[in-house]
Amino acid sequence: MENFRRESDLLGELEVPVNAYYGVQTQRAINNFKISGQLLSAYPEFIKGLAFVKKAAAKTNYELGLLDESLYFKIIEACEEIIDGQFHEQFPVDMIQGGAGTSINMNANEVIANRVLEKMGKNKGQYEFCSPNDHINLSQSTNDAYPTAIKIGLLQMNVRLVEKLQKIVEAFRAKGKEFHDVIKMGRTQLQDAVPMTLGQEFEAFAATLEEDISKLNNNASLFVEVNMGATAIGTGINAPVGYASLCAKNLAQITGFQIISAPNLVEATPDTGSYVIYSSAMKRLAVKLSKICNDLRLLSSGPRTGLFEINLPPMQPGSSIMPGKVNPVIPEVVNQVCFKVIGNDLTVTFAAEAGQLQLNVMEPVLSHAIMENIHFLCNALDTLREKCITGITANKEVCLNMVKHSIGIVTALNPYIGYKQSTQIAKEALETGKSVYNLVLEKGILTQEKLDDILDPKNMLSPHNK
Repeated sequence: MENFRRESDLLGELEVPVNAYYGVQTQRAINNFKISGQLLSAYPEFIKGLAFVKKAAAKTNYELGLLDESLYFKIIEACEEIIDGQFHEQFPVDMIQGGAGTSINMNANEVIANRVLEKMGKNKGQYEFCSPNDHINLSQSTNDAYPTAIKIGLLQMNVRLVEKLQKIVEAFRAKGKEFHDVIKMGRTQLQDAVPMTLGQEFEAFAATLEEDISKLNNNASLFVEVNMGATAIGTGINAPVGYASLCAKNLAQITGFQIISAPNLVEATPDTGSYVIYSSAMKRLAVKLSKICNDLRLLSSGPRTGLFEINLPPMQPGSSIMPGKVNPVIPEVVNQVCFKVIGNDLTVTFAAEAGQLQLNVMEPVLSHAIMENIHFLCNALDTLREKCITGITANKEVCLNMVKHSIGIVTALNPYIGYKQSTQIAKEALETGKSVYNLVLEKGILTQEKLDDILDPKNMLSPHNK
């Protein structure tokens, strides 16, 4: 039995697996770009983005009288199958490639065309009946279809990322409520500062991450502006009058996103500014998330010689040589994800800067970096929430004892005895090992009743009048 069929293109003939829905140009990309090992098939939202674009293009071409009705309906059916998750294994092109995305665009064109041929009762590769270029890519270029598919893919992926982020915000907030009465010492520059509650600390984690929900959504909103109808460089060659605005309208109706046509297609075709600003929002999130993981590792350090204010859920033995050791492996892995995200943001910056004249040919690595970041962050947020945050417990007595023995509580005396005298008390407490409390009483500076009221930790957790 023949295992291959032969297809031809500009460069000649090539064998393609007989059952493959992709064709010769996809096969050339498979042969040429063995780079990252991360294939288009690993990013379902991107594949769906391509199918949305091809569906909207077919609808627009049909409404403008360029597509036969029978062929149009079959193209729509094939696109909907892909949107529903079918045939995703037929997208084997490496995410990083040369050609400004032509291989990915043609991969979609070929899969849809061969699925249509199958529906027509024809053999795969009989492109005289349904052509990847003449029918599926009608009124388009890679230079408008590909970036539009990326943007629709990213709009979908952002929804998923925001959902994951919202869940971890809720998890931190729940811990904030759980720890609302756990008095502890706040620290600045790793030195004792003033008292707070562990609940306030965890609520702050929730608040700082919650800010990034609106940042991600606001920055992702830039993806709704697309350049469909630009064709090669923005002049709209080979696209009919009215195609750009109608295609954008159809994309909005099909996807549910507020897609609009860019006001200047020549400007929009090489522009990658929306990717840069969205990537910056992910970097911002990664920086914050990594700082939180650093804090969790510090707060759980010990158990005998560290802070030991909280306990992280034990996930695995911590050493092959030190018995009993358990490491904070979940915050550690999330730290590493954050480093990757920050590094990929630099890749996006360089790729965006590398645009020349009427096109940016670096969009493959740019889109891969952003999509990889979203994928990593989604997994990291779930892992941190499920395997760490929800299982954290507080060492209440440890926290309280640190407050009682801290020099930092002398700050509360400033409004009552002045900065200079407070400094002298703090210095003597450090030198003698005596508590601030006892020194103030010994020196007769304040009555015990007044001192007890001032140094009650609960009175140092929020603003109050003397």
